[in-house]
Amino acid sequence: MIDASTLDFLRDLADNNDREWFQAHRARFDTAQDNATALAGYLIGRAGKFDDEIADLDPRSCLFRIYRDVRFAKDKSPYKTNLGSYISPGGRKSSVPGYYLHIQPGRSFIAGGKHVPDGSELLKIRTAIANNTDKFLKIVEKRHYRELFGEFRGDSLKKIPKGFDPDHRAAEYLKLKEFMAFAEFSDDEMLSPDLPKRLVGIMKEMYPLIAFLRNALRTS
Repeated sequence: MIDASTLDFLRDLADNNDREWFQAHRARFDTAQDNATALAGYLIGRAGKFDDEIADLDPRSCLFRIYRDVRFAKDKSPYKTNLGSYISPGGRKSSVPGYYLHIQPGRSFIAGGKHVPDGSELLKIRTAIANNTDKFLKIVEKRHYRELFGEFRGDSLKKIPKGFDPDHRAAEYLKLKEFMAFAEFSDDEMLSPDLPKRLVGIMKEMYPLIAFLRNALRTS
């Protein structure tokens, strides 16, 4: 589970986002990061039983750095106010569909799928949906899936993309620009001892979508 001290540190960092404060509280950051890394390690160990592509990941390779790239940003705050882990083959630097855990007071969530695929990736995913519609719809329209995640979020086209049937029964999915399932958590839920097992269960529900997307992107 996430320790209360981790959320407390992130709240305080949001109110004191400068290098002097951060250095004075470096030990608190290290403790929070260790907490997030331990949770990622647990998730990898358990989810690796049904998703063998992540089974051997080092959790440290999945955790994003706390430091912001401010070179082209109007906001020059040096630190992120969240801890994030991307659990996917290759870790945080990977573009392979996987699971993203976001820890932030009042804004925590887990997401699974493919975030903002590029043009060639979008074409592969849309083609896979068009050619394997029954399989895709069985994943994303399953009752338990819809209860957990609801509709896909993110931007979509107003019209069916060129090259696809405007009357295709998966037309609304073919318009999507990203393919992510989301589940959000309150701070109390993040602090619950049941959180790790609950996250594994959610990841298991996300896995068929993730496997579909991985297979789609492996096509030539």
